[in-house]
Amino acid sequence: MRHAKRGRKLGRDHQHRKAMLGTMAAQIIQHGRIKTTEQKAKEVRSLVDKLVTTAKKDDLHARRQAVKVLKDKTVVRHLFEEVAPSLDDRDSGYTRILKLGQRPGDGASSVYIQLVNYDAVAAAESA
Repeated sequence: MRHAKRGRKLGRDHQHRKAMLGTMAAQIIQHGRIKTTEQKAKEVRSLVDKLVTTAKKDDLHARRQAVKVLKDKTVVRHLFEEVAPSLDDRDSGYTRILKLGQRPGDGASSVYIQLVNYDAVAAAESA
């Protein structure tokens, strides 16, 4: 029975799902936005929001928790030094999902998931 089991399985076992969501979260933090399916975006949204909230604490324990999920210290550094301070004025809701329509191959609903300050991040990277 699945009593009190939260989240979507996404057709993967536990380790694969955990690794995939961690990689997706790292890509969102690193690039500002990614294109994926709607179900995956809804799952990774909560993970990214929790990571940004943790990064706002900016202490050693918070960094270790972020490394545990993201697996890449450069992405963690980017999260703590650039992303979290730029979202410091918000209490929650650090990501947004923009629907794009159906994917041609299999008809899955395709979306962009991005940080709410994506335009500012993209402008800073291009400069």
